[in-house]
Amino acid sequence: MTAPVPLHFSRTTDRDVHGDLLLKLGVWRHVCDSYYLAIDETHGAGLGRLLDQWLEQLERLRVLGRPVFLPFDFSDQCTAWLRVSSAGGSRVVVEAGWSMIEGWSFYPSDIAETASRIDDFAPIHNTDIECDLDDLVASVSHQRAELGTVRSAADGAA
Repeated sequence: MTAPVPLHFSRTTDRDVHGDLLLKLGVWRHVCDSYYLAIDETHGAGLGRLLDQWLEQLERLRVLGRPVFLPFDFSDQCTAWLRVSSAGGSRVVVEAGWSMIEGWSFYPSDIAETASRIDDFAPIHNTDIECDLDDLVASVSHQRAELGTVRSAADGAA
């Protein structure tokens, strides 16, 4: 059984593409938009595809040992990311922060290249949590599975 991880990213409403996503990281909360997820016309785009890519990035961390970046807020002039790093083991630190990479400059359905070149990550004070990598993967996997019952273009449910 996995330990609860205080990270949750989900849709709060299906009525709009603004203010409809909520990221919870420990006690920190951030409301953001699914707008860029909704306008990404790439096959399989949406919140589900984004969480799939989070899982891919977490596996990269496991293999390469270098920090990985998981986007969660796409804005016109910047993007918000989770930086997940490990000091060399199964424990990871997850922290929220910003990059000046614009949300329109890459597809949310294809984050790998952009995530690999984040060099201006500015962490948000007191947003970090520590957890087991396996528990984090299980938590994100569970959140992704929950989307299977949601039918919305921005969720990428098929």
